Amino acid sequence: MIVVRAASAADTRRLGRALASLAHRGDMILLCGPLGAGKSVLAAGIAEGLGVTEAVASPSFVLVRTYRDGYMPLVHADVYRIGSSGEFEDLDLVDAARDGLLLIEWGDAVAGWLPDTYLAVEMEGAGDEVRTIRLEARGPWLDRPLEGSMEAASKGRTPC
Repeated sequence: MIVVRAASAADTRRLGRALASLAHRGDMILLCGPLGAGKSVLAAGIAEGLGVTEAVASPSFVLVRTYRDGYMPLVHADVYRIGSSGEFEDLDLVDAARDGLLLIEWGDAVAGWLPDTYLAVEMEGAGDEVRTIRLEARGPWLDRPLEGSMEAASKGRTPC
């Protein structure tokens, strides 16, 4: 497990951009943590890193937004209101994101219904607090230089 800290929204976005630099088509990232922990800010940083030019907001009420203007599609889901595995399966997110990156806010709620090939990102902190961000790699994420990229990004450097 990798642990980094983000003292500001700008730091959180920079960490998101670093994660995007490691993403491959078909990857999944699960964002977990309480309200106000910065999941949507991290998601916006990931989108920036993918080259998405649209403003990215949490898809809380529409459940899923797809952005196609980056170098690969981003399927951004918020499953906070999903109540069952059937509801989740109906969204068909894994298939919808086959050619891009699947990013799921409140991902801990659906982790048991997904293949064990995702990057879990657990966020803590709210308001003006420093965020603690824990990354747990699974599947293909285990072979990527997460630790070096996150360390560089947390120090304000662009990862190689």
